[in-house]
Amino acid sequence: MADDEHEVVERQVGKGFEARFDLDDAFSDGEDADYNLEFSSAAIRKHLAENPSWAGNYDGEDDGETDNSSARDHDTSISTFCLDGSSNSYSESRSSSSSSPPLTAEEQPDEQEVPQDFSDITISEEPSANGHSTSHGDTQEGDASPLGDTSPPWDTSYPPVHIDVSRSPPSRVMMSAGAESNGKDHQEDEAVHPVLNASSSYLPAPGHDIPPLPPSPSSPLPQTPTTTTIISQRRQTYSAGPSAFQRVMSQTRPHFLPPKNRQEDQKHMADWQAMMKQSRAAEEKRRKALQERRVARELKVEQSMYKWEKEILPDWRVVYKNPNLRRLWWSGIPTKLRASMWQQAVGNALALSNDNYRNCLSRATRALSSGSFPAETLQAVEKDILSTLPALHIFHPETGPLYQDLRDMLCAWVVSRADEGLGYVHGTAKIAGMILLNMKPQQGFIVMRNLLERHCMRSLYGSVAAKDDVEAYYRIFDTLLADCMPKIYFNFKQHQISPGAYLPDWLIPLFLDHLPFEACARLWDVLLLEGDSFLFRSALAVLAVLEPRLFFPDRQELLDLLRGENKAALEVAKREGRLLDGAKYDIYGVDEETLWERIDSMEDWWKESTWKRLTQRELPDL
Repeated sequence: MADDEHEVVERQVGKGFEARFDLDDAFSDGEDADYNLEFSSAAIRKHLAENPSWAGNYDGEDDGETDNSSARDHDTSISTFCLDGSSNSYSESRSSSSSSPPLTAEEQPDEQEVPQDFSDITISEEPSANGHSTSHGDTQEGDASPLGDTSPPWDTSYPPVHIDVSRSPPSRVMMSAGAESNGKDHQEDEAVHPVLNASSSYLPAPGHDIPPLPPSPSSPLPQTPTTTTIISQRRQTYSAGPSAFQRVMSQTRPHFLPPKNRQEDQKHMADWQAMMKQSRAAEEKRRKALQERRVARELKVEQSMYKWEKEILPDWRVVYKNPNLRRLWWSGIPTKLRASMWQQAVGNALALSNDNYRNCLSRATRALSSGSFPAETLQAVEKDILSTLPALHIFHPETGPLYQDLRDMLCAWVVSRADEGLGYVHGTAKIAGMILLNMKPQQGFIVMRNLLERHCMRSLYGSVAAKDDVEAYYRIFDTLLADCMPKIYFNFKQHQISPGAYLPDWLIPLFLDHLPFEACARLWDVLLLEGDSFLFRSALAVLAVLEPRLFFPDRQELLDLLRGENKAALEVAKREGRLLDGAKYDIYGVDEETLWERIDSMEDWWKESTWKRLTQRELPDL
C-alpha cells in the first residue's frame, strides 16, 4: 500500500461488503503528494515516537500540578481502548511511545487484521484495579495505580454494553443479559432509560422503527392512569344552592364601597325583597285593572251595534258631519262591522273588479309552477310571514290556518306590482295579515291595494323615484315634532337622529310590529277614516308615551329603545315572566289606553289646517 498513490483503509463491515474510505484531502493542490496517510495502530505509534515533544509537553504540564490534578487528568483521559481492540491505558501508550523505537515496514501488522478487531468492540463499565474502565476482550492486570484507593465510595457498576458494527443499525447496541446490577435503582434506570453510549454515527435515523428494550421482569414499569380515569376523577359537581362567594358577598352595596355589617346587610336585603314583592303585586293589580277597563270598553263598543246599523251603516260619510258619530267611530268599530266599514272607508279608487284577485293569483301560480317567480322575492315573502303577528300563531307555516291565504295574497300583490316594475317590500305581510283577520282574501286584496295607493303609503312602498316624497314627509313630521314636543325634537337633533331612523319601521307595517294588537285595531279604524294625517298624529303619540325614556346620553342606546331592543327593559320583562313574542313596545308598558290618552290630549293642539299647510309647502304637486 506504500506504493499506491492513495491510501485506502478497507474494513470488513458486513458479509461480502467492503467499505472503502479515501482519506485523500478533497482540497489537495498536489504539493503534499509524497505525504501518505496511514490509519492504523502501528502508524499512530510510529507517529507518536517521531514526535516525542508531545509527550514531553504533557509531562511538563504535570510537573506544576498536584497529585490530585494529575489523577484528575489521568481519569479524564479518553484513550481507554486502542484502535486494534487492545485495552491499553493512556499511561501505557505514553510510556510505549517514549521508549519503543520506530517500527519497520516488516514489523507493522497486516491491515486486514484491523477490521476484524475493530468491527467487534466491547465497552465495559466494570472498574479495574486502577480505577479505569477496560474492555472485556483484553483486561490488563497488575497495573494498579497509586491513586486506586481514591475511587468513589458508592458502587457505579453498570451492565456491560456490546457494540457490533457488522449488524444492522437498530441492533448494534446490546446489553448483556446476564448482568446484574447492585441495587434496585439501577434496575429501574436500565428499564426506563435506553443506552446512549453508542456513537452518533451508529444511531439509526429518526424515521426508523426501533424496537424498545424489554423491561426486566424484576422491575416492571410504573403504570400511569389513563386519560379517561383522570377525567372521571376530576369531574366537577355543581351544587344547586348559592356558591360560597355568593353567601358572603353583599347584594345591597356596590363592590367599590366598604362592606356593611352582616346583620345590616341581611336587614336591607329583606327590605328590598319586601319592596319588590309589593311592586310585583301593584303591577299585577294595575294589569288586572287595565284588562277590566279594556273588556268594559269593548263591551260598550259591541253594545253600540244598533246605533252603527241604524245611523252609520246606511251612509258612512255622515260621520264627517256629525261630531257624535265621529267620536263613536273613534271609540272603535264593532268586530262584526269592521270588514264592511274598512272597505267603505278605503274605497276603490283603482276601480278594481272582484275578479282582480283571482287573475293575479292565477298568474302568480303559473309563475311559481314554471319557476319564473323570483326566488329572492319568494324568500322575502316567507321571511316576512314568519314575523307577522307571531303571538296569534295563525300565520305559522306549519300550523297556521291562514298561512296559505296570506302567502297567496302576497304573491298576487307582487304580480300586480310587476307591471309597474316594483318589487316586494318588507312589512307588507303585516298589513295583509291584519286585513285577512277581518275579511276574505278576495275582498281584502282590493282593500290592501287601494290602501297602499294612498300618497304617503305609496311613497313608502314605492321605488327610488319616490325618495323625494319620503324626505318631504320626514320634514313635515320634524316640524310637527318641534311644535308639539320641543324637548324630544332638540334631543334627537343633539344625537343626530332623523325621522328616517325610526319612522319607516312604524309607518310601513302601520305600527303592527311595535304596538299591541288591540291598540293597532283601533288605530286602523281611525286611520282609514282620517287618512295620512292621523298616521303622523299616532306617531307623535307614540313618542309622547316614550318621552320619559328618550333622554339617554348615548345615541346607540336611544336607537335601541326606538327599535324596541332596550336591554334594561328586556331584562325587567324577563324577570317578570312576560312573553316577548308580541309587540316590541310591550316591554315599555305601551297599551291601548295609554296611547289614546296621548292622542286625545292633542285635540286642542292638532289642527287639520296645519297639516294641509305643511303638505302644500313640502308637496306642492299633491
